[in-house]
Amino acid sequence: MLAAIRAWQRLENRHDPAAIALRKIIVARHRLWSAIAGADIPLGTVIGGGLLLPHPNGIVVHPETTIGPNCLFFQQVTLGAVGKVPGVPTIGGHVDIGAGAKLLGGITVGDHAKIGANAVVLCDVPAGATAMGVPAVIRLIS
Repeated sequence: MLAAIRAWQRLENRHDPAAIALRKIIVARHRLWSAIAGADIPLGTVIGGGLLLPHPNGIVVHPETTIGPNCLFFQQVTLGAVGKVPGVPTIGGHVDIGAGAKLLGGITVGDHAKIGANAVVLCDVPAGATAMGVPAVIRLIS
């Protein structure tokens, strides 16, 4: 699935006949792997290199979300919008997000932050901090 996203992003601004035909194949490949993995990560999502999805089942990512390099997402993670908080999450580099966590609204998660399993994050998480609970409580680990 991530390989299809990377291939799409390499070709999305090309308009020659070969690129157009190849994009159709890439879309079909992305749909196939999305169905197999049970994940919804749109083709246009900005993803830094090194994203790890050891258990991609149930991962849902808003198309406007930005994900930094070398992040780790476990199953059932949701990165999305919510009516009361405008915008979508921006995830920094080297962020670990536990199973079932929900990051909602226009929040920013700093580099090297950790999000606990089943946490509901509705506020910014500083770099190097840990967010846990419902709603998430931020803990600065030194």
